[in-house]
Amino acid sequence: MHFLRSIQLDGSDLQVFEHAAEPGEWAVPGSFALLCIDPQTRDPKQREAFRHGFIGTDSFGHSSLVAVADISPVCLSGVIDRIAAHLRRHCGAPTDSAARSAAEEEVGFTLELSSHPIGTLIALQRELVDDSIEEAFRTVSRQEGVDHSQMRLWATVD
Repeated sequence: MHFLRSIQLDGSDLQVFEHAAEPGEWAVPGSFALLCIDPQTRDPKQREAFRHGFIGTDSFGHSSLVAVADISPVCLSGVIDRIAAHLRRHCGAPTDSAARSAAEEEVGFTLELSSHPIGTLIALQRELVDDSIEEAFRTVSRQEGVDHSQMRLWATVD
């Protein structure tokens, strides 16, 4: 089974988000966590989290990129439990049952989104349109036969 893990290619998430997810955390798109914040009163880091942030399911911090990875059923169950607890404590879910149902829905959506090959990178673009949230996802797949460990993303030139 595939699911999403937060990654950091550089330190930018630490600068652009109020609270960055740890690399390797299981992650979901997590629009539910952004609904509690009035769009008119968001500060710049909250706006960036709204526009581009996945939610890590351990820290509930944000990540601008995620990668598809294998997940065990036990880990997946833990993800559901943590999201449900977060929804109950921080997002106003009226009952444990309602929180769990919403968590299972979020995880189900994430499982669909994770139907790409292992290692595929996914970025998120989110916007508010007519009082509803619209999300678009971009993917970058690994090229077979390419040794990615030898590629440099940037270099310092004297």
